Amino acid sequence: MSKSSATFAKSVYELFSSMRFAISLLTVLAIASIIGTVLKQNEPYQNYIIQFGQFWFTTFEWLGLYDVYRTAWFVVILAFLVLSTSTCIYRNLPSMLREMRSYREDASENSLGHFQHRAEFAATGAPLQALKDYLLAQNYRYKERPLSASEGTLLAAKIGSTNRLGYILTHSAIVIICIGGLIDSNIPLKLEQTFGLKKIETRDIPQSQVPAASRLAPDNLSFRGSVTIPEGSSADVVFLNIGDGYLVQDLPFAVAMKKFHIEHYSTGQPKSFASDIAILDKKTGKQLLTHTITVNHPLIYDGIAIYQASFGDGGTKLKLNGWNLFSPSGTPTPINGVVHDSTKLTSGKVNYTLEFTDFRPFNIENTGSEGAAPQQDARSLLGGNAVAENKDLHNVGPSFQYKVRDAQGQAREYSNYMLPILNDKRWFMLSGMRTSPADAFRYIRFPLDPDQTLSGFMRLRGVMFDPAQRAEIARRFTLSALPDGDSSPEIRTKLTDSTEKVLALFAQGGYQTLSDFIEKNVPKAERDRAAQTYLKILELSTYDAYQMAQQQAGLPPPTANEATGWFIRDSLNSMSDLFFYGAPVYLQLAQYDQVNASGVQLTRSPGKNIVYAGSFLLVLGVFAMFYIRERRLWLLVKPGRVLFAMSSNRKTLDFENEFKRHTQRIADIVKE
Repeated sequence: MSKSSATFAKSVYELFSSMRFAISLLTVLAIASIIGTVLKQNEPYQNYIIQFGQFWFTTFEWLGLYDVYRTAWFVVILAFLVLSTSTCIYRNLPSMLREMRSYREDASENSLGHFQHRAEFAATGAPLQALKDYLLAQNYRYKERPLSASEGTLLAAKIGSTNRLGYILTHSAIVIICIGGLIDSNIPLKLEQTFGLKKIETRDIPQSQVPAASRLAPDNLSFRGSVTIPEGSSADVVFLNIGDGYLVQDLPFAVAMKKFHIEHYSTGQPKSFASDIAILDKKTGKQLLTHTITVNHPLIYDGIAIYQASFGDGGTKLKLNGWNLFSPSGTPTPINGVVHDSTKLTSGKVNYTLEFTDFRPFNIENTGSEGAAPQQDARSLLGGNAVAENKDLHNVGPSFQYKVRDAQGQAREYSNYMLPILNDKRWFMLSGMRTSPADAFRYIRFPLDPDQTLSGFMRLRGVMFDPAQRAEIARRFTLSALPDGDSSPEIRTKLTDSTEKVLALFAQGGYQTLSDFIEKNVPKAERDRAAQTYLKILELSTYDAYQMAQQQAGLPPPTANEATGWFIRDSLNSMSDLFFYGAPVYLQLAQYDQVNASGVQLTRSPGKNIVYAGSFLLVLGVFAMFYIRERRLWLLVKPGRVLFAMSSNRKTLDFENEFKRHTQRIADIVKE
């Protein structure tokens, strides 16, 4: 080896065995671990985009912060830390072991005289044996070194030398912990991904169709994945969220979900949940084991820990009433749905897909003093979901969530409550809508008729949106507003035409279309008066439309009272909101057959026990370093005098007191 190569190798060795280098690596790992603790790991990428935005999502993705513990740079730093700490141990262990065995009995009188903590005593008689007995009584181990007749005898004693074990144990613990982390980082899988042998699957396809390149064998070294299992079903795979996709991990057994248990507080909020599971043989289906898992109490079988992680819907069956919102019809169409499934819907010539995503038997809402649902301006969905300020939480009953996806793939998400909500002493059916998961739901309220059904509103809506019935509505309104003989035919014709115009504008786009028409055709100075006139015509003619709707249904006419007036106004607000609703149909939940599902997490972590062992050694090492003090003591016994010196690896108040105590006791011994 050339001189330059030897110099370079020595420099590398000095770097890796340097404590500063190891501490620097440890600091980087500590920062990364903090990030991995604060930032939830292995979430779907869409969640991170919603949380951070596209710019920071891309930045954090490049840094690998969404799976910190398995990123290449984290594993490389971990490996370097193992190498650096191991080199430190290799370099310093021999000298430390020598120091632990050494009593430093070669100390000279001159060197003892330079100690900070020393004392000299005049001696009478032969105190050597008494001093030996004293050292043993104080749990000091010592070595005796006879000197010349004039120089006397040196007693070199020590206690707490195991303090240096703290250094050895802590550094060894770091190596062991890092090795455990490297094992669980699944380096073989990373290498397979690097060389293209394994590929992340990004398609939303059944797991049975996932290709072999995206599947992991049951004997995979380590993994952490999740799966949701409905009651009465089983699963023999888990899904590992990686990057913008997933891998399918095949299990050596199947997990069957027998029964899911959940307890709630009086408010309806979840209190505790557990799952009765069975372990099945994959080949024969034979039941091998049954067990109940709860949060923080997993089942460990065949080296795989099965945790109770979450719960959700397992495919609840829904029976719905589908109300066509822009059809003259005032009767619903029965629709059946299953959560996590989809069905086709046709409205006119447009095809839609209904995707049922979730069902919740409990909804804890801040309902205010009257049990009101989330409040907002009923004239527009754009008002948001503002909740009453008082913290009055109630269970408002079941709800279900679904998406309406058009032919172009654009989807809006909806959340509909099954039970009516009381608001301002009036009952409504509530439906929330949002265009993005990042948005809050914005609610539309459908008023209930005096029989507490939606039929009254839907019949009224059907008449109002039916072009064939506008002329009759306008005729009836004119007749009620201008009885025969009270006005000229010209005025009556003009009012009839105006009413039809107002009804047509409202049927095109609700209040917004009326507002646009007024701004475009009415001078600014007259707009307020025109708006009041149009709204009055609209509200009064709607009452006539309500009478027509009841008559066509063979029902008695509505009573002209305050309750009917509020029903008319609420109905107009809801009909106007329909143009912002974004769906041609309102789905009303009629019945449901709930199916629970348990979310379980399965992990194989062979490095876990290694990490536990390393953590135990780390605790012992830290205890040894901080709570065990090494003290060394020398007694040079010469004819007629005794020289006492003492040192410690840490100068503390306890050491000062111990030195004073030894000084006093030795002084008493040498005088005896």
